[in-house]
Amino acid sequence: MAKKGDYENWRVVDFFCGAGGFSEGFHQAGFDVIRAYDIWEPAIVTHNKNHPNKSSEVAKYGDVYNISILPDEEFEKWVPDSEVIIGSPPCVAFSNSNKSGKGDKALGIKLLESYLRIVARKKFKKDSKLKYWILENVSNVQSYIKDSYTMEELELEYLGDYVLDVKNEMANVYNTKYYGVPSNRKRYICGEFCRPVETNDDNTVKTLRDAMVPLGNMTGEDFEEVYDPNFNFKLEKNLVSDLFYVKEIAKFEWNKAKRQKQDKGYMGKMSFPENLDRPARTVMATMSSSSRESMIFPYKKGRYRYPTIREVATIMSFPIDYRFYGDSDSIKYKLVGNAVPPKFSYALAKAILIHEGKPVNEIYIKKTFPEKDSDFCDLNYKVFELKVEKEKKYKTKFKYHVPYLIIRSYRTELLNEFVHEKVVWKAEIHKSQGNSARIYTFNNLNLDFMDKKDSLFIDRYVKKIIIEIGSFNQLQRNYCMPIDSKIEGGLKGPEEILGNIRELIDERFHGYNGEIYDKNEDVFIPEKICISYYILKQIIGGIEHE
Repeated sequence: MAKKGDYENWRVVDFFCGAGGFSEGFHQAGFDVIRAYDIWEPAIVTHNKNHPNKSSEVAKYGDVYNISILPDEEFEKWVPDSEVIIGSPPCVAFSNSNKSGKGDKALGIKLLESYLRIVARKKFKKDSKLKYWILENVSNVQSYIKDSYTMEELELEYLGDYVLDVKNEMANVYNTKYYGVPSNRKRYICGEFCRPVETNDDNTVKTLRDAMVPLGNMTGEDFEEVYDPNFNFKLEKNLVSDLFYVKEIAKFEWNKAKRQKQDKGYMGKMSFPENLDRPARTVMATMSSSSRESMIFPYKKGRYRYPTIREVATIMSFPIDYRFYGDSDSIKYKLVGNAVPPKFSYALAKAILIHEGKPVNEIYIKKTFPEKDSDFCDLNYKVFELKVEKEKKYKTKFKYHVPYLIIRSYRTELLNEFVHEKVVWKAEIHKSQGNSARIYTFNNLNLDFMDKKDSLFIDRYVKKIIIEIGSFNQLQRNYCMPIDSKIEGGLKGPEEILGNIRELIDERFHGYNGEIYDKNEDVFIPEKICISYYILKQIIGGIEHE
């Protein structure tokens, strides 16, 4: 076991450094991070505060594209010699969370190639010191990175016939949960590096519970120290930031998240709230409370909360003395969510040192901060107001199915559209997704298969709803109203209608488990789907079309 200072440390330069997660792992392994670049001020400040340097600040403002095309003399000043270069270009354009991975790739590719241009200039220059370089990004990025790049492709013709090999045998998607990170976070790694050694298998991966329980309760009561489950040290609780507070999620938000997670239609179910006995889901850069990707924890009976910044930082394997500099929880959350998990970075750094026969630092290097730090905003004991639902804009779109009623991939959907500035409501039967997706609109569907009493009941119910709704316009206005306002006024919007139909299916029509054949479409439709579609179709056909 080696202590920091027992040997001459190798140097690292970090591009797109963010809050410093990539740097932190190399720092803890025994490397010296001598320079880092980003263009976001909170990231630069956070990196510098957690990695102070007596002579000058390590992290600086720097546009990587502009750096990559600097003249040689200026370039060498901006990019000092180092044995290792690391970089994690912005992943928004390549991420699955960005419109299912359909974001604009042009800027993302430009930044990737800018980073590779910097690597090539340092690697192929005379008397180069560079031995290893790593590129980290979301899994999708591998489709946009070539196996290798000529100097001409990187606009470096003057360097000659060199070729930068990017995808070697180690290039792969790595799941950080196998490297001590309590998160199921998959990332693509390529470059010239050594394969990191897994520290956990499926039986020993760290769970969300492993990360959260050592942090204690949100009040900070009944304990004086907080244990770090990632780096195995204790810290006085007054030195642990961004942990002791509760930010509750409003019911209208978590209700939406619950449906997105468990009733998305064509997508699989997700845990709601989070399953503490599995590694955490991927921490996103945006602190959402009403999406499928939202991370939601139980608070009190029937109530839910956001994770604290310290909790998500611990999930991402940041040490508990690491500070995030931003004047709001959303900025701090973005700093955490965009980072490379330090434990995974440590595994990459350790593999390099072992391969080079150098000792690896295994004693945690604690952080030190000024006693008074005016730049730091600690969220401990902050009171957050519960979010109040606002009225939606009139032209807000709606598209959803009868809740929790999906049979053989069939579902009944209600949706709106605007034609010549006027709202139009439609009912459709949907099946499956992607290339196999089908949409059906049956104009002559009847309920001959139903018991007479049941069909009469439906007719009475439809007439009642038509009277309550009145018109397409009123249904749209009801949809735009906050839930509390609808309850107070006894009004029904599209969600309430769909919910009522589901209740009818459960309470009165639960015995209809057969199928109806439609010869025109040559399909068999489940009876419950036919019933729900018929009800919606009759309501839509009966209310006033304006």
